[in-house]
Amino acid sequence: MQSQYNNSKLYIIVRRVPFLVRMLSLVLSISFIIILDSVVQARAQDVRPVTVTDIAGRTISLPRPAQRLLIDDGRYLIALSLMADDPVSLVAAWPHDVHRLGDAAYGAYRERFPAIADKPRIAGSADSLSVEQVIDVAPDVAIFRDGLGPNPEQIRQIEAAGIPVVFIDFFSQPLENLEKSLLILGRLIGAEERAQAFIDFRDAHLKRITGRIAQTPALRRPRVFLEVHAGLTECCNSPGRGNVGNYVELAGGHNIGADVLPGASGKLGIEYIISAEPEIYIATGGPHTAKAGGFVIGPEFSPAEARASLARMAARPGIASLAPVERGEVHGLAHQLLNSPLDILVAERLANWIHPELFADVDPDKTIEELNTRFLAVPLAGPNWIDLRQQAGGASSE
Repeated sequence: MQSQYNNSKLYIIVRRVPFLVRMLSLVLSISFIIILDSVVQARAQDVRPVTVTDIAGRTISLPRPAQRLLIDDGRYLIALSLMADDPVSLVAAWPHDVHRLGDAAYGAYRERFPAIADKPRIAGSADSLSVEQVIDVAPDVAIFRDGLGPNPEQIRQIEAAGIPVVFIDFFSQPLENLEKSLLILGRLIGAEERAQAFIDFRDAHLKRITGRIAQTPALRRPRVFLEVHAGLTECCNSPGRGNVGNYVELAGGHNIGADVLPGASGKLGIEYIISAEPEIYIATGGPHTAKAGGFVIGPEFSPAEARASLARMAARPGIASLAPVERGEVHGLAHQLLNSPLDILVAERLANWIHPELFADVDPDKTIEELNTRFLAVPLAGPNWIDLRQQAGGASSE
């Protein structure tokens, strides 16, 4: 009797096996269809048309997000690193203008993304453009600095070869155009959400400064002499109405270069500098000024080396007689932070120097930590700024 029962039970199980197999097959088929549909939708999103309006006011359309970009400035790599885990994979060609990144920064990119060294070399924004070079690379889009890129005839030739041309601006009017430029890049590569996340972060940091300035109507604006590329050439390169001079104004200072230089940058004579009676002296420099004996700063140099080079700049004839030099109100800033999407670091450090009491709680070193943790594919290293007079609480970013 027990045997008949067991046989009956076995028979029922055997009868159900085909049913179970069919059900399992159905579940697997449905799962496969769902996964396949997700892949198809993702690919459909990746091939959606892209339209942007560049800084020059030109409308450019691409059939799909760009995967191969030609860039005429190495600092655009930093912008791409805010939006992509592998920014180098998006670069079809670049100028290999290592001096704009700094040797140590380039080394960090090369260590993480070795392909950067083998990318085709093209003319940079400060060099003569070769249309043939651009066409030979055949990128999905060619990105140039507004004001220094191809002329109308060159644009026509490049676009006739099927290569869209886009202009962005990190240099002339960065406070006006940098956010727009980042959005353009993000849209071009299909990374708008990541671009917007960084823009929101940047905007919050800038508003902390501008908001506080706006709430201080009786604010006195100290006169600031900011010498860019200090020691690279004869004295003295300075921002005018634009470029880093805009950040001096944003941080509550008065850029003495803006009073006489109509463009974004130019040269000031030592006689004018003395007569303008600046109250704060700030120099910018980096590895690119080393051969000329100028101000050096960056990961390649220790804080002591940076401070010693800043002291040499302050000791030059004419500069040494300035009141801020005699008082020790002398500061140094890495030029590689200028004309880049990391301008919030410039704004915050200038605010510290120009109005130390008003912005005592603003900590650009903490901002670097957050940038490295949340955004940058390749971390930013220091020192990036230095004070001639070593101060308690940290005078350099390392």
